[in-house]
Amino acid sequence: MATLDNILRHTTVFLSETLLKSDLRHRLFSVFLQRIQSADQTPLNLAVETIENAASNISIKFSSLILAEKILLSLSENPFSSFLLSLVYTLLRRPVGAALSLLDVFYTDPSIARLEIAPLVFQDLFLIHLIPILQWYNHKRSRIMSCLPSGYHGDNESVAATKSLSAMSGEQASELKDLEREYEEILDENCRIFAGYFKEVLRAKSGDRFIDPPSVIVQKNEKTDYFVFSKNEEMINEEFGLKNGRYNPIWTDSSEEDKSFKFNRSSKNLSKFPSFYPERVSLKVLTSQRSSIKSKPLGNSNFDSERESCSSDDSNDPYSTESEAENEDMNKRMALLNTRQRQYLNEKQPNLGESSCHPHPLMEDYDNMQSSGKNTPLKDFICPITTHVLEDPVTLETGQTYERKAIQEWLDRGNATCPITRQKLHNTQLPKTNYVLKRLIASWLEKDQNSAHVQTKLNRCEPEYQPVKKLAPRTSLGSLGSLDGTISELRRAITNLCTSEILSESEMAVLQIEQFWREGQMVDIQTMLSKPPVVNGFVEILSNSVDPHVLMATIFLLSELGSRDNGVIQTLTRVDTDVECIVALFQKGLLEAVVLIYLLMPFIGNLAKMELVDSLLKVLISREEDLVSMFMNPKAASVLLLGHLLRNTEDERASKIVKRVITANVVEAILRSLEAELVEERLSAVLILLSCMQLDGRCRNMIADKAELTHLLESFIESNDADRFEIIQFLYELVKLNRRTFNEQVLHIIKNEGTYSSMHSLLIYLQTALPHQCPVVAGLLLQLDLLAEPRKMSIYREEAVDVLIMCLRNSDYPDSQIAAAETLLALQGRFSYSGIPLIREFLLKRAGLDRADSNVAQNDFGYTSNSRETTEEEEAAEDWERKMAYSLVSYEFGLLFEALAEGLKSKSADLFSACFVSATWLVYMLTILPDTGIRGAARVCLLKQFVSIFKSSKDTENKALCLLAMRSFIREPEGLHDLTNHVKDILKGLRELKKSSTIAVEIFNLFSEERESSADMWNHKEITLEDCSVNGEVSSLVCFRNKVFSSHTDGTIKVWTVKAKILHLIQETREHLKAVTSLVVQQSAEKLYSGSLDRTVRVWSIHDEGIECEEIHEMKDHVNNLLVANSLACFIPQGAGIKVYSWNGATKLLNQQKYAKCLTLVKGKLYCGCLDNSIQDIDLPTGTINSIQSGSRKLLGKSSPIYALQVHDGLLFSAGTSLDGAAVKIWNTTNYSMVGSLQSTLEVRAMVVSSELIYLGGKGGIVEAWCRNKHNRVEALQTGIEGKVLCMALDANEETLVIGTSDGKIQAWRLS
Repeated sequence: MATLDNILRHTTVFLSETLLKSDLRHRLFSVFLQRIQSADQTPLNLAVETIENAASNISIKFSSLILAEKILLSLSENPFSSFLLSLVYTLLRRPVGAALSLLDVFYTDPSIARLEIAPLVFQDLFLIHLIPILQWYNHKRSRIMSCLPSGYHGDNESVAATKSLSAMSGEQASELKDLEREYEEILDENCRIFAGYFKEVLRAKSGDRFIDPPSVIVQKNEKTDYFVFSKNEEMINEEFGLKNGRYNPIWTDSSEEDKSFKFNRSSKNLSKFPSFYPERVSLKVLTSQRSSIKSKPLGNSNFDSERESCSSDDSNDPYSTESEAENEDMNKRMALLNTRQRQYLNEKQPNLGESSCHPHPLMEDYDNMQSSGKNTPLKDFICPITTHVLEDPVTLETGQTYERKAIQEWLDRGNATCPITRQKLHNTQLPKTNYVLKRLIASWLEKDQNSAHVQTKLNRCEPEYQPVKKLAPRTSLGSLGSLDGTISELRRAITNLCTSEILSESEMAVLQIEQFWREGQMVDIQTMLSKPPVVNGFVEILSNSVDPHVLMATIFLLSELGSRDNGVIQTLTRVDTDVECIVALFQKGLLEAVVLIYLLMPFIGNLAKMELVDSLLKVLISREEDLVSMFMNPKAASVLLLGHLLRNTEDERASKIVKRVITANVVEAILRSLEAELVEERLSAVLILLSCMQLDGRCRNMIADKAELTHLLESFIESNDADRFEIIQFLYELVKLNRRTFNEQVLHIIKNEGTYSSMHSLLIYLQTALPHQCPVVAGLLLQLDLLAEPRKMSIYREEAVDVLIMCLRNSDYPDSQIAAAETLLALQGRFSYSGIPLIREFLLKRAGLDRADSNVAQNDFGYTSNSRETTEEEEAAEDWERKMAYSLVSYEFGLLFEALAEGLKSKSADLFSACFVSATWLVYMLTILPDTGIRGAARVCLLKQFVSIFKSSKDTENKALCLLAMRSFIREPEGLHDLTNHVKDILKGLRELKKSSTIAVEIFNLFSEERESSADMWNHKEITLEDCSVNGEVSSLVCFRNKVFSSHTDGTIKVWTVKAKILHLIQETREHLKAVTSLVVQQSAEKLYSGSLDRTVRVWSIHDEGIECEEIHEMKDHVNNLLVANSLACFIPQGAGIKVYSWNGATKLLNQQKYAKCLTLVKGKLYCGCLDNSIQDIDLPTGTINSIQSGSRKLLGKSSPIYALQVHDGLLFSAGTSLDGAAVKIWNTTNYSMVGSLQSTLEVRAMVVSSELIYLGGKGGIVEAWCRNKHNRVEALQTGIEGKVLCMALDANEETLVIGTSDGKIQAWRLS
């Protein structure tokens, strides 16, 4: 029955090839033009030109193809217009229309269509339906040729056919010509009929509607000139090996000629058509043409006797004067037909020696072959390449059979010919396995093997069986006669399975065998079904059947047989394509095939490459009631296969498999396998679940909640060492839950559920475990021991802690060292929802380090909003932490600290990091645990290590952890004394951490109190001095990142960078016309603003190479003390008041009654220090002015202005003269109350404030450093400069101080 897809596939391939190949297209056009006479060919030529342009990739509009379509539809129907229309539809991507138009060519002129235009389409679509015609033609021709003289029939049929033409009588030649003409007419008429049928199928379009094919015309009625339709097609199909339409390429006759052919209109060589179709032949036909095999002549056949009885030779026949070329052509066709007919008749020839015990001649031939007693295989069973017995035979189109792997290798080397015949192969894709030959070989191998064990002569009708374990019957046997009848039915079913050419009969046989198996009434059924020919018969069913019930029954039977007889599995795995077939069925949805694949698993080398994971997951997701009951649950087989894949796959591929398992939500289904009876299934489930927890710990809580561990704990005793360690790893990962109470519940289950003592089993295993396994085993054992009597040391605890210390110190096994250190981290007992230890995060929190990006978030614990529940969890976690820490540090008086100190010296980053965090935790816990003298041991082992790490580490978190540990030592006098010796090494780091860590502030203040009068606390060192006196005074300085910007009174701006403790000048620019009075950097925009006495403000972009001016703003007044906000700028003009300039050009004058001297701007508030020593707070949005300090009259005729203002941490610092005894006053910006002052006698001209110090600069180049907290002077810097200090700046780290003076000097100091 033709299908829509089948028709479209063949027609589309032909039309696409025609459009791609211009030579083919032009030849077809010329064939049509020679045949078709049209008065006006202009429309056709226009359509041809449009098609040529489109096919040649010339840009052509869609409308041109539509126009060509309309022109062709308007013409009268003829083959050429229909063919052109099919090409147009193909270009328009309308495959159905293209197919319909091509079929119109077959309808209007079948002869030209099938012979010259589209012979391949005729072969693929039409010829399969015309086999009755071919049989009728052969029958008629054989009758005409049967009366030739016997001397013209020899072994060489081609020579005989050549001679036979000259021996024909005139009447015979005339009959042959009439037969040829009638044959052509019948073919044409059937072409029209089936073209109409195919068009009907295309118009139906829906795949749900089935259209029965029409009847075939087999001959012409001589009286009425009408055609007669076939009424016995089934019989004819059977003769051609096509019963019930079942067609399988593997049944092709190995001796038939090359299937390639060419259509030639002049010769009409259609007599070759029968060779395109396979015939399933007996072994005699397969072997009769091998010269090395002797066989009896077929002289008593009906064909030979008829040939001998008829003789006629008329040399004077007028037809003998035909041209020599025509005679040669006819002789070749006759020879080919004779060859085909002989093969056909030989196949149908009865065998007089056939035994009644064999229902099929194929099996009879095979037994005759074996009865000779020779063990040498037939040459048909030998691959001509490998010279070995065929295991996976494939028959090429040339009729030669080879081993699949050997011929594939031949083709992979670039060959495209048959190795024996050297004929070119039209298709290098190998066909399916030749199962007929494969079954024969399997039977021969089995009998050849069994013949050595035969002790007595057995009846040919009774097969010999190997003794195997018999199955217990599930029902009563009944009477002996009934049993014999059942056995006979089973044998018939097996025979049908192995030999029937009808697929439905073989499928019915499978269902019958399944019923016999399930009833279990025959004790020898397993022996009968385990034979290789029967197994191969099942495989052939899997390859050809599409019935789901039959396929399921076949898989069921093979699985049951394979589970009982290893020989069945060996038969299935002997050929790779058999395994691939089973795997393909599994991937297409036959889920029960997973059981058979599991049985085949030990014999499959590339199981990981078969892409089974998705199908395995489908099995696990499916419902139990949807799966067929088998000797093994398909879900169990899926778990076992997944475990096998994970064990035998590289890490990267295994991770992908685990991700798919987690994504498919089958973890809960896998959990049920922990209760399975089969130990291997439990172990596979353990491996899968362990991999899931290690890759994505979020499934850990669900596993811990639903896992039944009783059977698993019992499996520990029965398993080998490798499997035991997987179980331990699984349990160890299982107790990494984010809630401490749940962890302890699971630990109690592990400790108490098993039949045997879990702790004792772990202790015994620990004695023989491998080095890298010991830390995990010891960690689990220690946790179980702490569940009871934590203060009392036990043998389990001692052994566990001793093993951890031993592994930590064993440098010969780095993996063991790292595992031991990581185990210590996990023993702290706090985990995230994903099972990650949170010890580092908790220690940082206790160190007072503010971490906005910390992983320690409340939702990561999985706690509910119930504060009571949270409190209970915290108390349980703290209690566990105390018990665990005490057990570790009290062993052998702090021996663990020595091991951790050694780990801190390791070059391995992983080992160092784990030991560092563990040591910090245990030292911190010493402040909570009762003192038993262990603190001194810890201090001796670890204090210098922590100081060294604090000094050298660039990681803020590591520094904070070191401070946490050192604070534990400071609480004792001995520890404080020891740490004081290292003050110089840690002061710098303390200053850096004071901004982010509260514990750093605590320790820093402690050292400050202890060393108040010491200059070691504050030590500044000069790093550079630059002379810029040629540019006048240094009027302003500002630091930004690693650059320093300086402005000078000659209008110059310089850009410096600090490298190797030296200021390097990278740019000098002079675009201002007068002195640059002030510089300010807008951090967010990375812009530099410069104000000048030339009444302009310039905006500069900051680059790595320097600065570049982008904007110039005219201020119409001198610019002093410039300040910049987002949308405005403030500066001191030449006269009274303060100017506020908006970047859109608007200006406003504030505080007009005062002469400002300095300004500072913070969060919309402008602080103004005036010439009369007053200070105001101006709210810029409203213009409101508040007085912080009132002005004073001139003393002794001298003014006392405010020279500098700074706001820092909510405090306002003002600096001026020291006439009133305080050069610097400190105000609270909230209520404007004075909170302190600096009693300096320095006439301050510049000031800068850091988080710890206040720097003052004045006349004579004097720079003083004052402590912010104690308001005392800590250091006076010896600058060696005589000029006034006019400006100062600090870098972002508050480590580098830069000063500018009135004599053009720039000096830099570093806090060391």
